[in-house]
Amino acid sequence: MLPRWSSLAVLFVLHPALLAQIPSSTHVVVVVEENHGYSSVVGSAAMPYFNSLISSHGLATQYYANAHLSIPNYLMLTGGEFLSANDGTTAVFSNDNLVRRIVAAGETWKSYAESLPAAGYIGPNVYPYARRHNPFVYYSDVVNSAAQQQNVVPFTRFATDLANGQLPNFSFIVPNLQNDAHDCPAGLNTCADKDKLSTADLWLKTNLSPLLSSSFFQAGGDGLLLILWDEGSLSDLTHGGGQIAVLVIVPT
Repeated sequence: MLPRWSSLAVLFVLHPALLAQIPSSTHVVVVVEENHGYSSVVGSAAMPYFNSLISSHGLATQYYANAHLSIPNYLMLTGGEFLSANDGTTAVFSNDNLVRRIVAAGETWKSYAESLPAAGYIGPNVYPYARRHNPFVYYSDVVNSAAQQQNVVPFTRFATDLANGQLPNFSFIVPNLQNDAHDCPAGLNTCADKDKLSTADLWLKTNLSPLLSSSFFQAGGDGLLLILWDEGSLSDLTHGGGQIAVLVIVPT
C-alpha cells in the first residue's frame, strides 16, 4: 500500500479541512495544467468540464504556487523543496523525492508524459513535450537507474494501463504544451486565452472521463485524483506564485 496520502500532503499544501475528508488511497493520480490563476479557471465558461467536476467534488480555495516559473513548482510538488528557479536547468538533484519514498515502500509509479519521444527518455525538450513539466527526470533516483527510467513513459500508455487494470500506485500526468493551456492548440499560431483553456478542458474530459468511470473511482474504490495548475498569472505574486485551483476527486 502506498504511504498514506495524508503523510505526503505537505507537498500539496491542501487546506486542513479538506485533508480531513480525504481517505487513504492506493491509486493516486496527479494532473498538472499550466499558467492560469484560480480566478481564470474557476467559473470559466471556457472550462465547462473542469467546473462540472468542481460542483461534485472538492476544491481547495487557499492553495498558492511557490514561485514563478514552472520548475520550482514542479520540484516542490514532487520533492518538497525549492531546488531551482531555472526552467532550463540540466541539474540532477539527489534530494529526497516521491520516487525514493514510493520505491522504498515497495510500491509503483509512472510519469505519463504526452509527446514524450519514447519510454525512458530523460533528454531535452521535443516540442510539444516540455522537460521542465516532467519533474522526475531531474532526480538522481531516476537519472541513475535504468529501471526507474522505464517508469517515464509516453502518455499513450495511460489508457492501456487503465484498461488493463494496471495503473501504478502513483501516476503523474503531463499534458503537452498544446493541451495544458500553456501554448495555443495544435494548428494555431495565435489564439485567445479561451482557446487554450477550452482545449485543455476538452483534453481533460477526453482523457479523465474513463479514469473516473473506472472501478478506482466508483463506490468502494481507492482512487484519488488531483487536478492542479503549476502557477498563477505572472502578475500574481501572492505567496510567491499566485493563487491556483486544486481539484480533489475521490470515489463517491
